[in-house]
Amino acid sequence: MNKLLKSVFFWSALSITASLIGQVQQEEGKDFLRNGTVNVFMDCHCDLNFIRQEIPYVNYVRDVREAQIYVLVTNQQTAGGGNSYTFSFQGLDNFSGMNDTLVYTSYPGEMNSVVREGQVRVLKLGLLRYLAHTPLREGITIIHSDSLNAETKEESADKWNNWVFELQTSPRFRAEETYRTLNLFNSVRVTKITPEIKFELDFDHSLNKQQYIEDEEENTYIRKSESADMLLVKSLGEHWSAGLRWGLRGSTEANYDLKQELMPAIEYDLFPYSQATHRQLRILYSTGYEYDNYIDTSIYNLTSEHRFRQELGLAYQVQEKWGSVNVSISGSNYLHDFSKNSVEIEGYVRIRLLKGLSVSLNGDAGYINDRLNQRKEELTEAERLLRLKQQATSFEVGASLSINFTFGSIYNNVVNPRFNRY
Repeated sequence: MNKLLKSVFFWSALSITASLIGQVQQEEGKDFLRNGTVNVFMDCHCDLNFIRQEIPYVNYVRDVREAQIYVLVTNQQTAGGGNSYTFSFQGLDNFSGMNDTLVYTSYPGEMNSVVREGQVRVLKLGLLRYLAHTPLREGITIIHSDSLNAETKEESADKWNNWVFELQTSPRFRAEETYRTLNLFNSVRVTKITPEIKFELDFDHSLNKQQYIEDEEENTYIRKSESADMLLVKSLGEHWSAGLRWGLRGSTEANYDLKQELMPAIEYDLFPYSQATHRQLRILYSTGYEYDNYIDTSIYNLTSEHRFRQELGLAYQVQEKWGSVNVSISGSNYLHDFSKNSVEIEGYVRIRLLKGLSVSLNGDAGYINDRLNQRKEELTEAERLLRLKQQATSFEVGASLSINFTFGSIYNNVVNPRFNRY
């Protein structure tokens, strides 16, 4: 009887599956390719499903080599806490040479639904010049609103004079019968950013408390840190800027009762700062004073010390249709002993190799020989396992690799959200 039921179930499932496949095959081609329009490749971290729903009259292709319009969307955080999205439209194939750039700026605290509607509005405007050269121009209507004139005539007054204040608290608690943990993070951020001046002031506090209960015995382990950082930068034109970094911090993990830094710096960008969303090649040099007061005696038998050190950094960033590169390398050393130095390199590279094939590499590596703050005493097993105190090391390294390959129909216009988890 069980074999009969299994046989009936198997053939029923097979019949239903064949029926569904037949329906899919019948619907193939109905809405996957739109004739008389343009092929668009979107290179952005956007809500692509929403974009396809709101702009259904173009073909969205999965490979840039099949596109007539390449759209690169980059963003940078604004001084007010919002985001400035730069839409770069590059014409390909029969639209070669037709390029344009539009910018959309979101306000701080805006919901994602509002931001994506603003992005779609700008995207529609950017695509309009290309659609005007297709048969779709017959269906395009431009509507003018009188309210736009009133809005553009109003003079905007900023009562805060570009000052922005941001408060954040993030408590987290978890408990079991024999274990409890409390994580607390608080921060205050004050900024004022104009084309000529950049001022940032950050206060951070973090606490990690873990309790282990066994045989009515309770052991508590605490890791905490506090910091205050200030950055002041003055623009010196399209390529140069000068600044000052000042910092105060304390950390039970890093053995700092008080660490103070005062570092004047200068930066040169090979490309104009106005092109920062597309490419940067910045060289930053700083030198200054550092005071360290330790919780425990350091490996050099000191409880405090005054030192001078210097840093040199190089950062390169580019975003194009072939992919993106973001790499930085920095080195520093103490002036009293050049052997006390460190070098760090980190970056992210994404390259489209072939049609449908892309490779992403994310990594960082560092040579460390300048931890004057290292504790002299041996760490306990708990301090080592729970990372309560900084451990001696001469290097740090981390990497990840992602290979993505897609093939099949080059068009992906259809949106079907059924059975999505969220």
